[in-house]
Amino acid sequence: MSKKSLYGLFIALIIPIGCYLWLKSASDTAVSMPRHYLLDTVVSHVEKGKTIDDSIWHTTKDIRLVNQLGDSVNLYQHAGKIIIADFFFTSCGSICPKLTRNMAKMQQSFTRGGNSRKKVLDTNFIQFISFSVDPDRDSVPVIREYANKMGVASDNWWLLTGNRDSIYKFAFEEMKVDQFSTEPVSPDFVHTSRFVLIDKRMQVRGYYNGLDSASMLKLAKDVGYLMLEKDKTKKSKVFQDIVDLSWLWLVIALLVSSFVYYFTKTRLKN
Repeated sequence: MSKKSLYGLFIALIIPIGCYLWLKSASDTAVSMPRHYLLDTVVSHVEKGKTIDDSIWHTTKDIRLVNQLGDSVNLYQHAGKIIIADFFFTSCGSICPKLTRNMAKMQQSFTRGGNSRKKVLDTNFIQFISFSVDPDRDSVPVIREYANKMGVASDNWWLLTGNRDSIYKFAFEEMKVDQFSTEPVSPDFVHTSRFVLIDKRMQVRGYYNGLDSASMLKLAKDVGYLMLEKDKTKKSKVFQDIVDLSWLWLVIALLVSSFVYYFTKTRLKN
């Protein structure tokens, strides 16, 4: 085989091989997204002769309570936000103050521009929620005073009070705060150090120890991952971009065809 033939073969092969290596590299460096926790059911359907199982993850229902400003609010009234939630009561003398301080640090870590002195919060993508588990005593004036004392920025952090049964039902039936935990959570009094991460689709994506710095760091990273998560109900843009590179596949086909034609013609002349 002549040098020209070898050169043509090299050109014809290097492009598809290069594309394959690029796609493989992108796949290998993909991050591991926070898992789903609460499985409602599995639905099976047949596609092209194969049975495919689809997991239906639990979507938490909305709840209406009152925040520290005295406003009646729905938990999900700002659609498309990631939620970090915890539980507290203002008369707690053990873990609650530290949980609130750690939540405050978490809130500050998402300050727009990273400048903690400006106190300008990016409220577009994340909402912090603290549910009072003693709402009979934690009235609006009480939680407002607690929020002021603990440095709570109300831009995107609500301390919520209201009907006790509604709060406890939400904690156990929707957030299932007692599951996946080595720490016992009493149904009579939700006194827990757990932080709960809820994604934009109102699905639980993580439980974290609000007293542990390593766990809080993981929570912060998981929030970042969820911000970048693709909506699986929409077509993958990356895959679509690859499909749309029709010009590239045409060039590859032409190069291979040209090489085969040239090589065949050269052999016939010889």
